[in-house]
Amino acid sequence: MRMEYVFVYGTLKRGFPLFEKGLFGAEFVGACRTVQPYPLVIAMPFFGPVMLDRPGMGLPVQGELYRVAAEDLPRLDVLEDVGEPGSFRSRLDVATLSDRRTIAAIGFMKDERWLDPVHSGFMTDYQDTRFIPPWDR
Repeated sequence: MRMEYVFVYGTLKRGFPLFEKGLFGAEFVGACRTVQPYPLVIAMPFFGPVMLDRPGMGLPVQGELYRVAAEDLPRLDVLEDVGEPGSFRSRLDVATLSDRRTIAAIGFMKDERWLDPVHSGFMTDYQDTRFIPPWDR
């Protein structure tokens, strides 16, 4: 079975609404941070975390790193709207906070189409509780 590293920074983290549907049972590797800064904001009418694929802009983003079976990635794609215009997977480097090991991981990115409206400035650690999950919209 092929495994992939997946970096999550928002509603897929433990304690947030999409974790149980997407990563419950996945192997938690640890807390981590992007090696490069990225723009992370809260946007859309449902207050979703949006990370743009613009390395070098914004702030280092904190999140969680998981090992996920490759066959489970389509379930995450559905939760992250991959396949919708402007929503996609991207590879990025993260550093674990425990031992500073650098790992290439999949991250879920959006483009500017997802920024209407924007509810925050750039942030490093998503902790907002206003997110409205798809089943409540």
